Amino acid sequence: MSEMITADLVDLDLSADTKEAAARALAERMVAKGRVTDLDGFLADVAAREAQMPTGLDGGIGIPHCRSEHVTEPTLAFGRSAAGIDFGAPDGPADLIFLIAAPAGADDAHLTILSSLARQLMNTEFTSALRSVDDTAGAAALIRGDEPAADEPAADEPAADGSAADEAAAAAPSASEDPAPAPDATSKAGLSKAGSSTAASSANASDSGSAEPGGRPFRIVAVTSCPTGIAHTYMAAESLENAGRAAGDVEVVVETQGSAGFSRLDPAVIAAADGVIFAHDLPVREKDRFAGKPTVDVGVKAGINRPAELISEVRAKAERGEVTAAAKGGTPVERSGEPGEGYGTKLRKWLMSGVSYMVPFVAAGGLLIALGFAIGGYQINEAKSVTEHFDWGQVDSWGALLFQIGGAAFGFLVPVLAGYIAYGMADRPGLVPGFVGGAISVTIGAGFLGGLVAGLLAGGVVLGIQRVNIPAPLRGIMPVVVIPLISAAVVGFLMFVVIGKPIAEAQKALTDWLNGLSGANAVLLGVLLGLMMCFDLGGPVNKVAYTFATAGISVAAPSDSAMKIMAAVMAAGMVPPLGMALATVVRKRLFTTAERENGKAAWVLGASFISEGAIPFAAADPLRVIPASMAGGAVTGALTMAFGSTLRAPHGGIWVTFLIGKPFLYLLAIAVGTAVTAGLVIFLKGLRKTQPEGADQAREAQSASKTKEPVAA
Repeated sequence: MSEMITADLVDLDLSADTKEAAARALAERMVAKGRVTDLDGFLADVAAREAQMPTGLDGGIGIPHCRSEHVTEPTLAFGRSAAGIDFGAPDGPADLIFLIAAPAGADDAHLTILSSLARQLMNTEFTSALRSVDDTAGAAALIRGDEPAADEPAADEPAADGSAADEAAAAAPSASEDPAPAPDATSKAGLSKAGSSTAASSANASDSGSAEPGGRPFRIVAVTSCPTGIAHTYMAAESLENAGRAAGDVEVVVETQGSAGFSRLDPAVIAAADGVIFAHDLPVREKDRFAGKPTVDVGVKAGINRPAELISEVRAKAERGEVTAAAKGGTPVERSGEPGEGYGTKLRKWLMSGVSYMVPFVAAGGLLIALGFAIGGYQINEAKSVTEHFDWGQVDSWGALLFQIGGAAFGFLVPVLAGYIAYGMADRPGLVPGFVGGAISVTIGAGFLGGLVAGLLAGGVVLGIQRVNIPAPLRGIMPVVVIPLISAAVVGFLMFVVIGKPIAEAQKALTDWLNGLSGANAVLLGVLLGLMMCFDLGGPVNKVAYTFATAGISVAAPSDSAMKIMAAVMAAGMVPPLGMALATVVRKRLFTTAERENGKAAWVLGASFISEGAIPFAAADPLRVIPASMAGGAVTGALTMAFGSTLRAPHGGIWVTFLIGKPFLYLLAIAVGTAVTAGLVIFLKGLRKTQPEGADQAREAQSASKTKEPVAA
């Protein structure tokens, strides 16, 4: 196993002035070492991870990282910036930047080393040593945790000056050593160690009267996780453990649910715990293990930035005897955010949970139906079932087969939407009433509106049942018998008898209104849909417009108006990345080197109807990029509706042009919107003060020269 970081992966004079430029400078070193095969593809993955959540941390640390198919082996590059680079940390720019690259299938031993580094970043002595080291080889050795030289203290002996070199060597084993256990196995062993040290400190605290009566510490179990499971997961764990040790009378045991899986906490440890802390951005696995305890549920960054506050909060809940609903039932989409999060935010997360699970069914079913029409013609929806008639040599039979498979996939849309809205609210117990309510919505003709209501009803009913105090003998059958039975019966009654019919009538009225749209009304609808598609580039507003469009075509014989709406939505969603790509070509000097590279990828992303391709531009300059994108999207939406282009497929971009009605006018609408976005963003960026082009180019050349010198050496 090769070393994860070497001297030529270290830049102690990183001259980049943006996080994109810093990532590129460090990634180029990885390319030179053969650790990254596609620079642009890898940087796109880094940007996508950055868009999920900023990677800046308090204390002047930036940790851009991702898992990517363009990485050949887990690699770490380190850069030190004198001026500091903004990675979105609350306390300002970062001067220590670690670029972590993990392959899509990274092995456990390498991931263990990465997790050890993440833990070390919470050690101020370690970061201070990195700020003072004066040679690249020394920096690489410090990060690797190499054994000290013969004249230095051994790893198991305390250094005379109190330095953290021995701790770094112990916590971040060299890549040349025997493979370490999986991250979570490490964390479990480390937890025992942490628990021992905490217990020792608690005993000492007891002597001074600071421990709880009887010398027993306040015991907390915690779970940490982040989207990639590489860095924040382990940093939050280390931060919580350190805060527990600092408190003196608190014992914190952490289960890290990282990239290589997780090792479950001992049930006895959980049973003995006085409180629970969830610091996570992914659903806590097997969350019901922690039911019935005082619980604090926050995002992973809160675990890193304010661990002492979280410990105080869970202790206060324990003193009040407060057991949260999340601890009883578990709500996977309430896993992130801060205390006091509003109901509106929670409602949005519940709805987005259903939409996110539904979209793959929409894409698969819609494209299969569209291919069925393309192969068998527009009468294919009248074909007999392929179970009754299928001719292997007849094209129409294959068209009918694709159409009927797609129709079967579309049949799941509303039940999946309702089921996973309920799942987002009440975890697995919400699935049965959610799916039942969604299926009833289809039966009575309430459609997607009925599915939304059924999902919210199902989740609410389950949460209500879970709040009832149940006798101990009955608790074992609650999840598999009582909750599904009662919740399905209640939701079914409400959908069939009480609210189903009014919703069905509302759905019919909406459908009739859409079918009656023409002229100016249709154009105005196109403008509105275009604005929504480009407002948050794949976020909730974008998804609302997309779901509205796919709802119209999710029937065997969609109306002409519904197909026009689908065409307008997809065309508008293609505009932001295409517009940014065009702008980087027309006026290069207005964009950074990293943005110009992102522009190359944006051509393909935009053409494929992936609005998120514009996120790196919007994140860097939202006040100019988002209005320009919305303007172009509105123009495209209006033109598409005015031209009367239709689309039966819910996805695919230009690759499904052959399925589009009036394709040339459709492409013209996209081209016009792209030009509007590019022109407007160039105009807005040109209004700000910029350096002369020659100075800008000279600065970039100087930066590139500094970046490449160590690599050449």
